[in-house]
Amino acid sequence: MIIGICGSPRRMATEHVLSEALKMLTDQGFLTQLFTVRGKNISPCRHCDYCLKNKECVVEDDMYQLYPLFKEAEGFVIATPVYNGSLSAQTKIVLDRTRATLAADPKALLGKPGMAIAVGGDRIGGQEQAISQIHTFYILNGMIPISGGFFGANLGASFWSKDTLEGVKEDAEGFRSLRKTVKKFAQAIRPGIRPDSKSPDSK
Repeated sequence: MIIGICGSPRRMATEHVLSEALKMLTDQGFLTQLFTVRGKNISPCRHCDYCLKNKECVVEDDMYQLYPLFKEAEGFVIATPVYNGSLSAQTKIVLDRTRATLAADPKALLGKPGMAIAVGGDRIGGQEQAISQIHTFYILNGMIPISGGFFGANLGASFWSKDTLEGVKEDAEGFRSLRKTVKKFAQAIRPGIRPDSKSPDSK
């Protein structure tokens, strides 16, 4: 199962792009599940260390919908809108609160591939910085950060939405970076996978 985590509080460009990424993976035969912070009550990490002693988070909120999925997932697709040149606060909170999962099982995420998607309202709005922060999370937890490779997706999938849903749908270059990254991601999970006519790189 591939878990897609949307760090946008709105149902617009970022959630649309993540849904498209998960559809590409579904077409490749993967089971996928979308988790969005939209409408959820997820509080920041208190760094109280309760999880280190009790192997669970002291804050009982909607993060408990996500905790079981961390263990089940073969891979992660984290998508964030760009806020002030970086991750959204909601995305950062989810990453920080993952500490409780790792307190219970330090190897819970070890070796799992992860890819990143960043959607910015400006052409150069901080997409690479946001993707790099997600990759840093992957690295710190022993995961495998996946890029789409050179010539268009060096770090991952990057979109210019012009701050509208219509804008992101028209971003052909963004979707090219997404197809490239999804292809590499799928191959990282199943090394023997061979793209068919519905492959992310077929366009």
